[in-house]
Amino acid sequence: MSENRTVLVSGYAQAPRGTGMSETMTWIGVVLEIDLRTHEIVAADATFVTDLARDFFRRTVLGYRLTDGLEGLAAMIENRIHTPSKNSLQTALQAAFQRYIEARQAGKG
Repeated sequence: MSENRTVLVSGYAQAPRGTGMSETMTWIGVVLEIDLRTHEIVAADATFVTDLARDFFRRTVLGYRLTDGLEGLAAMIENRIHTPSKNSLQTALQAAFQRYIEARQAGKG
């Protein structure tokens, strides 16, 4: 896939207090690479403490088409990820989704 056919968006939220995540980082971040033609998530990363959690998040969201709306993506997170950081993850994901929508509306994506 040509690099000029994708965009990178990110979103951040405060890490939940009293968790291992909050001991090592202040924020949870989500970064998504989106194919501009299909609006599909082709790469993803999130700031989790463990490699397993990052990999699981990646496998959960890869292939999702953002044109299907935030609700389906949020439901996947709700149904598959059961960690103390889930609410922060969903907030960060919502911020990344919103950045993608704003970029598309501005003709930048």
